[in-house]
Formats: sequence, structure tokens, C-alpha cells
Amino acid sequence: MMKTLHSAFLAALALTPAFLSGQSASNPEPDAASAGAAEARANFARAVVLEKDDLRLYSEAPTGYRDVRAGIAHGTVVPFDYVSTVTGTTRNANVYLPPDYSADKKYPVLYLLHGIGGDQWEWLRFDHPENILDNLIADGKAAPMIVVLPNGRALPDDSASGNIFSPEKMQAFADFEKDLLECLIPAIEKKFSVQADAAHRAIAGLSMGGGQTFNFGFAHMDTFAWMGAFSAAPNTKPPAELIPDPEAVKAKMKLIYISCGDKDGLIVFSQGVHRYLRDHGVPHLWNVDNHGHDPETWGSNLYHFTQLIFK
Repeated sequence: MMKTLHSAFLAALALTPAFLSGQSASNPEPDAASAGAAEARANFARAVVLEKDDLRLYSEAPTGYRDVRAGIAHGTVVPFDYVSTVTGTTRNANVYLPPDYSADKKYPVLYLLHGIGGDQWEWLRFDHPENILDNLIADGKAAPMIVVLPNGRALPDDSASGNIFSPEKMQAFADFEKDLLECLIPAIEKKFSVQADAAHRAIAGLSMGGGQTFNFGFAHMDTFAWMGAFSAAPNTKPPAELIPDPEAVKAKMKLIYISCGDKDGLIVFSQGVHRYLRDHGVPHLWNVDNHGHDPETWGSNLYHFTQLIFK
């Protein structure tokens, strides 16, 4: 049975009622963070208004698509530490290496970002991209790729503790842009055998990570040629600011994949980007499924997205 939007938000982002009420255990008084929580509640409560082209493009991923499958080769998930000049700390990420990873080969890389209440473990907890990729690669449906799962909250204390809506933690998601470009990507390319160009580099994310994907991807098309934004959050910049030069996007981006559920009050942010791209003739994929803000839509869209990239 499909979860309600409220329960899916709690489950998927690992929030507590204190977070949603704008309070934390250490600071029960209303503050700037409580205003952020109230804004989040209001955004989720938005009425969903669909236009005629807000349609399902892809069917639901098949049963068992993110389960461990016997009788196939499996990749590995390894921890990865790197020094960040943005936070002044050593930061932690997880890295999926495809089956039979070899330093004698060069691999494309997907940077996969989490939501506001998550960290480098969120995708692994809820949607198991390691299993999705193992299964697709075994079936010849996805290119063998490295997947980097970072913590997209660029702070010295980057945990999802305390009040996740505090201005400092919200700003940390924007600050991750510099951390990603100047620290994480160079460290990944030094450590692993990768194809280090935009044509072999993708960025994707859910919710807050979907907004980061839009913000970072369009701003750095010489770095990323493939983009997947799933249920993008209000941190998404206005479309005209995101895409000041639609012709450049047409020339540089190989894929823009946008998705959201038709029961998700945040759909208005993805709709805005879709409509701007549509009205300016920029090719893209727009998949509106029948979910809320939940792991089912994120996993299913990751399943479809990873079959399209690096081809």
C-alpha cells in the first residue's frame, strides 16, 4: 500500500516530529529554523495541479529490481575519505564500484545526491543503487559505472542531527557545490580509474539533491553532460536563473531527466523547470509517476535514468 505523503517524508528522510514542528532536542524554542520547517510543511501541502503534458513516461520498475540477485556478478561499495578545503575537514563518501572493477579500464562516474534529512548512506538505506546497477549491468541494460554517494551538506559537522532546517545547514547544501567541484571530483579521479570529462560524468539526486542537481548541473555543463533530478526540492533556483542560455544547454547536455510524483506537493518546482525547457525547445525527459515524495519514485526513476546515461 502506498504511504501517505507525510509518512513517506518521515520515513524517507529519517526526520522526527521535532524537526517537522521546527524544534530540535537541543533547541526547543522557535527560531529561524522553525520558519524553515513551516515553509517545508507548506510546500508539501501544495495542491498538485497537472497540465496535459504532466504524464507518466516510464512504467514502474519491475518487481525485484533493487533486490540482491543470485547467480550474477556483484559490485562493491567502499568507503572513501577526502580532504575538503571548504569545510576544513576530512569528509566521508561511499563509492560503488561495478562488478569486475579493474584499474586497467576507464569508467564513467555518476554523482548521486541525497535529500535534506539524509547523508552518504541514504540511497543505500532506501533504494539500494548497488543492487539496481548490479542487476542492470548483468542484463546488459546499463553501462558499468562508478557511483559516488557523497554527503551533500558541506559543514565540519555534516551529520543530519539537530534541526536540519537551520540556516547553517540549509546553506551547507549550496556550499557543497564548491566542495564537489574542487575537492571531491578531483579526489575521486585521483583514486579511481575514471573517464574524466563531461561526457562521462553525470549528476543526479533526490529532493534536496534534485535541487542541487539542477543548480550545479546547469551551472557546470563543462563538468556534467547528464542530469537526473528526482522530486526536486525548493532549493531549485528559478528556471530563468538556472538556464539563462537555453541554446548552450541544447549544445552541451546529453540528457536532462526530470521526474516527480503526482501526489507530491513539491512537483511545482520540477514542473517549472520542465515548462521552461519545453517553451525554449530544450530536449529533456519528464516523467510524472503516481507516487508521493517517497523512495518508490526515487528508486524507480534511478532504474530508468541509469539505463540512459553514458550511451
